[in-house]
Amino acid sequence: MDLKTKLEYVIEVADLTVAYDVKPVLWDVDLKIPKGKLMAVVGPNGAGKSTLIKAILNLLIPISGNIKFIQNRADTKSNIKNRVAYVPQSGNVDWDFPSTVLDVVLMGRFGLLGWIKRPGKADVDIALQTLKKVGMEDYSSRQISQLSGGQQQRVFLARALVQQADIYFMDEPFKGVDTKTEKAIVLLLKDLKDQGKTVVVVHHDLQTVTEYFDWVTLINLRVVASGPVDEVFHQENLRQTYRSTGMLLKGMAV
Repeated sequence: MDLKTKLEYVIEVADLTVAYDVKPVLWDVDLKIPKGKLMAVVGPNGAGKSTLIKAILNLLIPISGNIKFIQNRADTKSNIKNRVAYVPQSGNVDWDFPSTVLDVVLMGRFGLLGWIKRPGKADVDIALQTLKKVGMEDYSSRQISQLSGGQQQRVFLARALVQQADIYFMDEPFKGVDTKTEKAIVLLLKDLKDQGKTVVVVHHDLQTVTEYFDWVTLINLRVVASGPVDEVFHQENLRQTYRSTGMLLKGMAV
């Protein structure tokens, strides 16, 4: 039995097409996301990476296609869609909203509590523990707008972590952060994977794919390839993905 037949998938995307106005951004995309993997979504600017995540999360309405969240037979009492966390691009967030760091992280608990029930001491304790995990425990009472870009990214990562989700989608979590913050985030993502969580990350740095991830999806309007990094992250697939950009990888045209 080969690797693919042994895999358990958490999301299946079939025939997905998304367009802005009349311009297709994703075209006829088929993709299976395996459980317990740390997956990079890689492609040139405008390839549809963020659009793919937003369509899966129902933040964008596709022209056509089907997105299926696969329920674990042993866990039929809960809705898997309620166990999905999302970290958006920092540029898509209103940082002037008057909230403290702790308030922002506690927002991640509402999916578990419901919007009527207020967070209790246990929720606050979880939020503070998570802030400590991302190195932001000393900033809990600080206004979110007063933080640096890297600090804000850590806070939004903490908000996702307190959801105690099974599937995490992160849209360029390393964008605009320093090297120290990037390394800290990578360790947290790998820890999630070690817990059996599924983590899908829109990523732009080709040089770190093999170091950070064990699964990769290469996309440019369509899915070029998706699978284990050591099987699909090679020059030929990269050439197909970046063929119109003239981009270089390790000194070689792709």
